[in-house]
Amino acid sequence: MASQVLVAANRGPLSYALAADGALSARRGGGGLVSGLSAALAAQPEALWICAALSDADREAVRRGVGEPGVRMLDIDPAVYDDAYNGIANSVLWFTHHHLYDIPREPAFDAEFRRRWDSYTAYNQAFAEALAEEAAPGARVLVQDYHLALVPGALRQLRPDLRIAHFTHTPWASPDFLHMLPDDIRSRLVWGMLGADQLGFHTAAWAAAFISGATVDDVHGVADGFVPREDHQGGVHHRRLTEDGRYGEMRFTGVGQYPLGVDGDDLRALAHRPEVDEKLAALRAEVGDRKTIVRVDRTELSKNILRGLAAYRELLTTHPEWRGRVVHLASAYPSRQDLEVYRTYTDAVRSLAAEINAEFGTEEWEPVLVSVQDDFARSLAAYRMADVALINPVRDGMNLVAKEIPVVSEAGCVLVLSTGAGAYEELRQDALGVNPYDVTATAEALHAALSMPEAERTERTKRLAASATALPPEAWFTAQLEALGN
Repeated sequence: MASQVLVAANRGPLSYALAADGALSARRGGGGLVSGLSAALAAQPEALWICAALSDADREAVRRGVGEPGVRMLDIDPAVYDDAYNGIANSVLWFTHHHLYDIPREPAFDAEFRRRWDSYTAYNQAFAEALAEEAAPGARVLVQDYHLALVPGALRQLRPDLRIAHFTHTPWASPDFLHMLPDDIRSRLVWGMLGADQLGFHTAAWAAAFISGATVDDVHGVADGFVPREDHQGGVHHRRLTEDGRYGEMRFTGVGQYPLGVDGDDLRALAHRPEVDEKLAALRAEVGDRKTIVRVDRTELSKNILRGLAAYRELLTTHPEWRGRVVHLASAYPSRQDLEVYRTYTDAVRSLAAEINAEFGTEEWEPVLVSVQDDFARSLAAYRMADVALINPVRDGMNLVAKEIPVVSEAGCVLVLSTGAGAYEELRQDALGVNPYDVTATAEALHAALSMPEAERTERTKRLAASATALPPEAWFTAQLEALGN
């Protein structure tokens, strides 16, 4: 049966496990975005979520024809998937959009890069073909993230009748970084995105960066101008240069901002489950009556964990009155450990935390309690204990942790927030903003946060929580769906 509403994302709402006896079992995916999208799709007739099979068990489920209503997994060749996901999406596009390259050494776009780009193209084409096959006439399609940046253009060629949106959960590269990509690759990337009727980003800054990169003169044959819309969200007028040197039909792609928030009720319910209460009791036993500085991140290069730890070390050095009176609860989930640069970074986080403990720790006080494991219950327990939340990424599409901690913190918390976080645009009035590269300024912000009067901290937390819950996942999804019209 053809679907009227479709979502395409690398990761789906469920995954499979394969038992020793060959039996398959399904497990629902976690996280606010998956929950929000699932709830929104449940309210849509004939909705379908198309995703990649990520594991051997997922691929086996596809081959056996096992599945759940409303979900279609794609069995993409593992080698093609690895090239597309690790070789291009996470090693090129992620680094480009987050401005993470070590410029004297990277990037270098050689023959191996182009081989992997061919896999990325094939991976995106597989999604486009599945969407074209499953979509009803005039259906609305919402494509998710930088993994699938080519899908809108490919799908537009297959099914021009569809209404297509694409949402990018990362920042969008500034023109200078976008132009590091080879000219032909950059052209294909931008043209892929412009296949959509509507593009969404978390912030006005990322939307403006896309428009700037898509409308420069040297993106030959991709875009020839930007015309603002009456609602000032803007967009791009564009037409493709055909093989015979003529321009095709003029089209318009709207570009808007949809700042994803959190579902406060759902998050608070998750934070008060019995397993979280157990983690909370254990942490309180370790921390005692000391104040807490909390951070929760993946060990992702853009999260800036090392400079955050360095700022905490400087706090203890320049403000010795906090020694023995504060504990830094740092949750660092291992991320992308199949890439060497991430393994090295994770090891560096462990090492720096150990150095701080060796330098300042006593028999009664361990300055840093670091958890380098995927433990969501511990993270929620730390949220509840937070007096200060330290969120200092160098560059982030949004950073939902910055929104989650004020919602859950029981005594209220002060948010120390990097100006590089997408969330800064919304939360700047009630956060203590810091330059993510300035370790000294971050240390001083931590001191100010720890010293803030309780009444001011409480009022700031209330306003932060209100901003954080303004556009929860289901409303965020519905807003984009409505932008495509009926």
